[in-house]
Amino acid sequence: MSDARAQHGVVALSPTPVLTTGRLTLRAPTAADWPAWRLFAMSDRAQYIGGPFSEASAWRAFGNAVGMWVLRGYGSFVFTERGSDLALGMAGPWHQIESPEREIGWSLWSLAAEGKGFAFEAASRARAYAFDVLGWDTAVSYIDYANTRSVALAHRLGAVEDRQAAMPGDTPCHVFRHPRHEVRA
Repeated sequence: MSDARAQHGVVALSPTPVLTTGRLTLRAPTAADWPAWRLFAMSDRAQYIGGPFSEASAWRAFGNAVGMWVLRGYGSFVFTERGSDLALGMAGPWHQIESPEREIGWSLWSLAAEGKGFAFEAASRARAYAFDVLGWDTAVSYIDYANTRSVALAHRLGAVEDRQAAMPGDTPCHVFRHPRHEVRA
């Protein structure tokens, strides 16, 4: 397939699930999501996931998100409002090689989408997928100590801080353990 077709979002991973909620569609990332990710990753909004990134580092991180689907058979879902293909953020199952446990992660790329419950809705649906379809029996979320909004979201999701859990890498962080039941909005 030509680079021109890939740049226009024609390339898609398959088979990858598409999940829905009352307001959102969750799908695997595509090339068309790069501009929204790039803006987010190169901004101060990405501070709690290692950013702001250079363009080259943002590209590699985006490739990592796409590649997780190939390497693990699952990955984080890009979420959009139903009926739109504009990427608002990403949420879902994640397991980096250096992480001691499988994770439910989330990031809200769009400032305009903040405060609307989209991250909660997407993370809830993605977590249900990890438990019900992938068969996970546990999951954690690794959250920077200073990321108060994500800590609040973990609490809203019903996750409980697990002070005994191993942390990835050398940087201390909160580790929240998720319950198996689906939390309703």
